[in-house]
Amino acid sequence: MSEPITHPYVDVQDELPDPGVQLEATRDGVAVVMLNRPQRGNALGRTDIAALTEAFTTLQGAEGVRIVFLRGAGDTFSMGADPGEMRATLDTVEEDIRLYALDVAHMLQALRAIPALTVALVDGSATSLGAALVAACDMAAATERAVFAFPDVRMGLSPGPLVPFVVEAVGARAARRLFASGASIDAVEALRIGLIDRLVPDARGLEGVLDGLATDIMASAPVAMDEAKRLVAHVVGQPIERPLIEETARRFARHAVGPEAHEGLNALMSGARPVWAG
Repeated sequence: MSEPITHPYVDVQDELPDPGVQLEATRDGVAVVMLNRPQRGNALGRTDIAALTEAFTTLQGAEGVRIVFLRGAGDTFSMGADPGEMRATLDTVEEDIRLYALDVAHMLQALRAIPALTVALVDGSATSLGAALVAACDMAAATERAVFAFPDVRMGLSPGPLVPFVVEAVGARAARRLFASGASIDAVEALRIGLIDRLVPDARGLEGVLDGLATDIMASAPVAMDEAKRLVAHVVGQPIERPLIEETARRFARHAVGPEAHEGLNALMSGARPVWAG
C-alpha cells in the first residue's frame, strides 16, 4: 500500500505545492511520482514544473527511498509543456523565456541527481518535455502502444534545455535525428536507440516491471548505488588516462573502508543477508 511521502522512514515535507504532481512512497522504500493531469494529457505548466522540481529535490534527501518510478495518469505519459502557457511565455521578453528554460533544465537535473534508481513507466505518448523526462531517468519501460517525439522544430522552436539529457540517453546521432525531424518514433525504435530499456505489451506489463524492479533493487546497497551513479556521471567524456584511473581507484578505496562494504562482504562470507536487503 502506498501513502503520502510522510512516512517516518522518509524525512520529507507533507505536501507538494500542486496536485498535478503526486508523490507517494511505500514502507519498502519505493516512491512513485505521478503526473496527474490526465484530462490535459499530463501537460506541464509552470506550477507542475515547480512541483516536479520540489518532488525530485525531496527525493534526493529521502534516505528510505531505494527506487523512484515516474509515470503519467490516464492514457498519456505527458504531452510536454502546456501549450497555452508556452504561448503566453513566448509573448514575454527574452529574459523571461530564458528563466523558464532554466526552470525546465533545473527540474530535469533534479531528477537526474536523485541517488535512488529512477525509472520511467511509459504508457501512451511522451512528447517533448514529457519524452525528456523519460531520457533523464536511469532507465525506462514502455508499452507497445507508447510513442515518443520531440516536435519542437515543427513549431519553430529549439529543443533548448532538453538537449543534454536526450543526448546523454541516446547519443548525439540519434538525438540529431529526433530533434531535427521532429518525427514520432514507436516503442520498438525507442528501445533500439536506448531511449527505453524494456518493452512490454500493455499496462499490466508495466506493473510487472514495477514489482520486479522494486524487489530486485533491495539487494543493492543504497550508498554504493549512489556512488556508482555519481561515478558514471564523473567519468563520462573523460579520457581513460592516469588522472581518471587514479580518481576511480581513490573513490573505490574510500567506499571500501566504509560500513556498507564491511557489511556486504561479511554477509557474503557468512551466507547471511546484508542489512539493506531486509
